[in-house]
Amino acid sequence: MFSFITLLQGLGLAYAAGLNLYAAVAVTGLAVRFGWITQVPSTIDAFGNPWVIGIATALYVIEFAATLVPGVSSAWETIHSLIRPPAAAVLAATTAWHADPVIVLIAALLGGGIAITTHTTKLGLRYAIDASPEPVTNGVANITELALVAAVAIAVWHHPIITLALAMLVLIGLVMMVRLIWRALRQVFSGRWMPSHGLMQPPRVMERRGGVHLDDE
Repeated sequence: MFSFITLLQGLGLAYAAGLNLYAAVAVTGLAVRFGWITQVPSTIDAFGNPWVIGIATALYVIEFAATLVPGVSSAWETIHSLIRPPAAAVLAATTAWHADPVIVLIAALLGGGIAITTHTTKLGLRYAIDASPEPVTNGVANITELALVAAVAIAVWHHPIITLALAMLVLIGLVMMVRLIWRALRQVFSGRWMPSHGLMQPPRVMERRGGVHLDDE
């Protein structure tokens, strides 16, 4: 049972790291240092080191500022496709390090898979947000993301089963939201989004008949 709980805790940390690696490490470090979470594996105790917290926080601040800029935000998230999933797999394995070696391997595999899913979902959302060239939406997305990462990174040590279950439901909701946003954007870019008559209409095509323009509708 202990190994199973440790596995879930590692997967929760990987979930958070897939969304934002630096925030996940910084929040976990602060939680360890200030006693918000207790009885964590000794490998996680190191997160409470001031240097680890300081570096993770500084990197998060840089990321927060970079993702406020449309275009830069998408580029930053794309580059982190090479960073977050493997780092999340390492964090999951680190959490389960003192468990059975099989559990450690499973934690790394599942942690990397969950992180790929959370990161890819976030990447699709960032691309959609960047279609609106203003920093307000990105700022709101950053704050919401930090709240989700902090909630998962702290709660998973207290209620791992409930936290991971709720986190997966949130992920499913995010996937559905991204699909809807991209579907709407495709309609806009294809000219099928109209301001009246039910909003969704086929493209309006003009035909020339006998020297007179006729609307085929």
